[in-house]
Amino acid sequence: MSIKHPTRRQFGTTLASSFGGLALTDLLASDGALSGTHHPARAKRVIQLFMAGAASHVDLFDYKPQLEKEQGQQWDPGEQVELFQSSPGVSQQSYWEFQRYGDSGKHLSEPVSPLGKHVDDIAFVHNVVGQTGVHSQGTLLQTTGFNRPGFPSAGSWVSYALGSENENLPSFVVLPDHRGFASNGVKNWSSMFLPAQHQGTVIRLGDETPINDLYRPDSITKAAESDALGVLRALNQQHAAAREGDSRLTARIRSYELAAQMQLSATEALDVSKEPQYIKDLYGLAPEGPGVDDTKINHKAEAEFFGRKCLAARRLLERGVRFVQIFSGNENGFPRRNWDSHDDVKRDHGPLSNGMAVGAAGLIEDLKQRGMLEDTLILWTTEFGRMPCAQRNTGRDHNPFVFTNWLCGGGVKGGTFGESDHWGYKPLDPNNATQVYDVYATILHLLGIDHERLTVRHNSIDRRLTDVHGHVIQDMLA
Repeated sequence: MSIKHPTRRQFGTTLASSFGGLALTDLLASDGALSGTHHPARAKRVIQLFMAGAASHVDLFDYKPQLEKEQGQQWDPGEQVELFQSSPGVSQQSYWEFQRYGDSGKHLSEPVSPLGKHVDDIAFVHNVVGQTGVHSQGTLLQTTGFNRPGFPSAGSWVSYALGSENENLPSFVVLPDHRGFASNGVKNWSSMFLPAQHQGTVIRLGDETPINDLYRPDSITKAAESDALGVLRALNQQHAAAREGDSRLTARIRSYELAAQMQLSATEALDVSKEPQYIKDLYGLAPEGPGVDDTKINHKAEAEFFGRKCLAARRLLERGVRFVQIFSGNENGFPRRNWDSHDDVKRDHGPLSNGMAVGAAGLIEDLKQRGMLEDTLILWTTEFGRMPCAQRNTGRDHNPFVFTNWLCGGGVKGGTFGESDHWGYKPLDPNNATQVYDVYATILHLLGIDHERLTVRHNSIDRRLTDVHGHVIQDMLA
């Protein structure tokens, strides 16, 4: 009689039934070995493009002729409207002209016209609704699925479910804006109650030390570092033996191991200097690189900064990273370098949106020509939208009632899946609005994961990325 050897999954499941197996079970789960997939996956990896500060859907992707007809008239939706820091002003048409692109004839505004080449591959969702007009809460909702702290980010959930395809690189990488973090900072990529090694690894492109604490200071010799690591390893093993099942030390040990491996792998992955010139041009990289003049907000600098992050993301993804989070814009500063355009949409959104569009279009084209777009999912999002009425004549206030997301690649088909009303104020069909839970349910589905089954017991509740909500947007699936 032949003996069947258990699979890694079966071995982990059997071992988990004994108390002594809990620590190993945690180790296996931490690299995605236990979770696996629930059905065949269409996508292997995700890039989240996050516009910090709230991008204006009605100025970029959601064309509203009604605002042109009502330009300059007092905007009146027929109900009382409580805005974040103003009262409703006059109807304000887009600050730029819209044109049709692609076979679909999709309208895009002038600053995001570089995306026109790929518009037929993009799935636009114009009826996304938020729960708050506060930046910190709105940002958390879009990055973690909850509008309050304490919950893992989407990248951490994907890392936990699938692990990394490369032991020398983290499974979840964050590329922040070079000017600083977005609202909430590290909470946007924290693992919270998931094993700690699934938090995002921050890489600051252009910095002398892009990854904190990765490289040995010149004052410490290689031999001294090796001796210190040996002592640390022995102490860690002694500490761990008395604390089975505690993921924090496991994560710390893994971080040291990963750091040693990353000293070579990350340096190579982030080095775009050997990319051919046509690739650099595709992403909008400036000849002077990250040293481009940024004293005033300008198109060239924004294309350089965002495009370089998109190119680095492609290099990381093709080396096995699962989830890359790219931020455009930081928390409030002066002069304004984020999407929170209360004062001057044209001044702020113009360079930011054009730089974003150049980098994102380059990313789509590059992934496509490498055969990677079919299993790489791109998500473009922001914390909420902006109002269809003017604020201080040249700005727009917050609009949590409706805004736009778009997705591309990884098993989605191009088109529009959800409309806003004729002002871009609320969903056209309030009973069928799209929520962040639906977006993440769809992303997890394309990764081969049932969003209702990817759960972790925390405080006596089976927590998941989609809370107790969410449905797959079936019409969007290719």
